[in-house]
Amino acid sequence: MVAAASVVVAVGTATGMVSALDDGRGSNEARPEVTESPTLDVRPPAPSPSLSPSVTTRPASPSAAPKKQASPTPTKTEKKQPPVHTAARLYRHPDSQVLDWLRANAGDPRHDVIASRIADQPAAVWFAAYAPDTITAQVRAVTTAAAAQGRVPVVVAYTIPDRDCGGASQGGAPDLDAYDAWIDRFAAGLGSDEVVVILEPDSIAQSECLSGGGRADRFASLARAGRVIKAANPRARVYYDAGHSGWHPAAKQADLLRQAGAGSAASSDGIFSNVSNFHRTADEIAYDRRVLTALGGPADLGAVIDTSRNGNGAPADGEWCDPDGRKLGRTPTLNTGEARIDGYLWVKLPGESDGCKGAPGTFTPSYAYDLASP
Repeated sequence: MVAAASVVVAVGTATGMVSALDDGRGSNEARPEVTESPTLDVRPPAPSPSLSPSVTTRPASPSAAPKKQASPTPTKTEKKQPPVHTAARLYRHPDSQVLDWLRANAGDPRHDVIASRIADQPAAVWFAAYAPDTITAQVRAVTTAAAAQGRVPVVVAYTIPDRDCGGASQGGAPDLDAYDAWIDRFAAGLGSDEVVVILEPDSIAQSECLSGGGRADRFASLARAGRVIKAANPRARVYYDAGHSGWHPAAKQADLLRQAGAGSAASSDGIFSNVSNFHRTADEIAYDRRVLTALGGPADLGAVIDTSRNGNGAPADGEWCDPDGRKLGRTPTLNTGEARIDGYLWVKLPGESDGCKGAPGTFTPSYAYDLASP
């Protein structure tokens, strides 16, 4: 992972992932499971763009020329779909590691605190396995269940090639052509009701590990992904990776986002930040607004912030792996009362370890209890 900045996931993201994978119970059921989990580094960016020794950088692309062009930056007059109704309730997926633990440990003294403060809250469902034959049914199972309850699901697409720059959460589609086809199938499961899509954590903020041509190709695929998703479901809201307030300067992050299509109403509703990280909500609000201003595009582009474990902010010593003293952040909502801030979300499920208090990506009750305790 990126000792330099990271970040959310730069090392991290998959650490808190709830992944909807096929576990043999049928392709129509979305089941949260443990996947490779990245580590998380919340230290400020290093002076050099080089990565830490723990990150395996991708070799330079044979060609620096991109295979396709990203969408141009839109004009201020572009029209886009209206935002999600702020009164909408977020969807709580009924199948997760924390719920499995609660069912198996009803007599544990930590049970009630974890149940009421973590398990009862809506959280994102991650689609992190490259399984093109089943992805449509897996996504549809989540969106259909949410629609039946009149709630809004949060889904995470996390299958970009070379994700996490070969770090702990490495994996994804074998190449960008395969990724484009996977996105087509992912989008086909989104239905026609409201849904929030977190598009590829770290794919933009951590893109400097790629060659110039590789980065351009990735950004073109991300721009295409947003267009495909919004064409498949005009009520889908697509958010692009803005890293977090302790990583890139806002102007630099905005430039990267613009190249990836995040400033175009045809592909984007805005940005997300702080996924799997600890930075305080107030800092993220200020940072996201600076990024959005620098990004340009339609005035109604907004931001969503991962508040799952940022209640005490990032640790002063820069520790990123299950640091002590962290607490749950603001509860998930689509009604923040803050201009240009569309939601506070739990993208990473609290209690899933970064790899220090438990195996990476697994639910660790002691960690969950520490986060949830008053």
